[in-house]
Parts: sequence; structure tokens; C-alpha cells
Amino acid sequence: MASTTFLTLPSGKKMPQLGLGTWLSPPGIVQGAVEVAIKNGYRHIDCAYFYDNEGAIGEAFEKVLKEGPVKREDLFVVSKLWNSYHAPEDVKPACLETLKLLRLDYLDLYLMHSPMGIKNVKGDTLPQKDGKVLQTDVDYVDTWKAMEKLVDEGLVKSIGVANFNQCQLERLLSIARIKPDVLQVERHVYQIQRALIAFTKAKKMALTGYSPLTSPKRPFPPGPLDPKNGMEDPVVKEIAKKHGKSPAQILIRFNIQSGIATIPKSQTPAHIIENSKVFDFRLTDEEMKKLESLHCGARAVAWDILGMGTHKHYPFTKDE
Repeated sequence: MASTTFLTLPSGKKMPQLGLGTWLSPPGIVQGAVEVAIKNGYRHIDCAYFYDNEGAIGEAFEKVLKEGPVKREDLFVVSKLWNSYHAPEDVKPACLETLKLLRLDYLDLYLMHSPMGIKNVKGDTLPQKDGKVLQTDVDYVDTWKAMEKLVDEGLVKSIGVANFNQCQLERLLSIARIKPDVLQVERHVYQIQRALIAFTKAKKMALTGYSPLTSPKRPFPPGPLDPKNGMEDPVVKEIAKKHGKSPAQILIRFNIQSGIATIPKSQTPAHIIENSKVFDFRLTDEEMKKLESLHCGARAVAWDILGMGTHKHYPFTKDE
């Protein structure tokens, strides 16, 4: 069984540092991945409505909760409010739909997937015209106020945000009745996020880093900001050889040892189990510095496509 460590959120709740990412895990495969993960000690499962697989994940939750080895309170389930549900009146219905799909009564953490609102067109998560996403100017502050009501009603235990920059987070913190517990952003050896990590620690928020393995199988056309495959990096491979670990384990340990949570994605049972074995060794200070030196500002996110770079709330500013 995998062991893990926990991060204490501002609300006092505890979030497992290691989770299973489910982006790009299709129905028919993701169920098995979630079952293997939970049976091998994972308790943090990261989901999102936009991933279009929450119904399948719900099947896995129903099965493992019925058979064991866990109870609902043992799991830390995360989902995300998609951009087309930013209008305050759409927030609760979106959350209820996710709960229905996941076959759960509540979420442990609900994140605003990004600060950028887009049109709510039934059955279309990326409504477009002339090859560009139809944007709205809904203020993410208003969206947040609607998310706070979900906590009041017991539908979610904690709320947070993803893909926000520091200025947006500062603005949100200044008005929030319920402060965000978590910021989720891309974080790996090529995108260190020094400033955001320092900021969230100062505010006593937790940070979750997605794409710790540098997202080598992302389904987007390569661009100038794309990271390399970190598992093929000579520095990573050298450190892995020294510890008798895989490059993936080194990349995951890098995030864990940086004091943040991380959610590596895998569909392969052997890799899911291997990825959890990152608590029985420690990187030296010199090795951490070597890995940090790989930073080049590369990003694997796809928010730049389909005209989203012109959105008034576009969060990705010049690299640190």
C-alpha cells in the first residue's frame, strides 16, 4: 500500500499530497485506473467536468466504496467548475451535475477551472465561432461568490481555483468571504512556479502542481512554449539511476519535496503503483537545485488555443 503525507488547508482540512490525475483518461479505461489507484493507497483523485469522464469515474467510486477497502470519508475527491458555467446562476447546477456523474453526495474540493468565462451552450464545452471560443466577460469574483454558497449548503467541503495568476488571486483573496484553500497550476522541472509557490505559502494556501511528468502525451500541436519530455531529460535520468528509481518517480518526488501536492496521471496499473512509491527516499539539496535549474518557462497548457489568449481574464503573464 502507498503511504502519503498531507497538506493542511486554511480551512483545517487535510489534503493528501499525492493524487491521481484523470485528464486524458477515457471512459472504459479510467475506471480501472481509479480502482487500481485506490486499492494501492491513493486517496486523492483529481477530476474535472471538462475531462468528459466523470460518469466513468463515478462507476469506479461506486464499486470501490461498495467493495472496500475505503469509506467515502477516506477519499479526497476534487472536481472543477468548467468555464461555461461561470454565471452565478449556473454554478450550483454544474456542481450538482458533477456530483450526479461521480455518484457522490459532496466534493472534498471544488476548483474554478480557470478565471476565463465562455458561453454556456448546451452540450458543447468549447462553443466556437470562426474557429475561436465564444468568450464572456463574467467576473470570476461573482463566480466565486456562488461557489461560496456551495460550501454553505454542504455540497462541497472546500473551494479553490486553478490556472489563476498572482494578481487574480490577490484580488480574490481581498473580497472572499470563504478564502480559497488551494491553487492548482502546472508545475514541473521546466515550469518551477517560484513566485506562486512563495505567494501561496505566505497566504497559508496549498498548491497542487499538475503535469508533474511534463505532459509528454498532450494532444495539442507542439508550440514554442512546450516542455520537453522530462522523463528523457539527462539530468532527471542521472538522478533516477543514482536512487534506483524511475525518472517519473524523480519528477513526482521533486514536487512532493517542494512542499506541494501533485497529481500524476497514468492509465497503466504498473505505472500507477510505481508512481506512488515516492515516500521511501529523499532528493539531496544539490539534486533539487539541479532539477530547479532546468526551469525554462515551458508550459504544457492549451489555454492559448482557439483565441483564449485574448480573454480579458487570461491568466498567463510573462514568465517569472
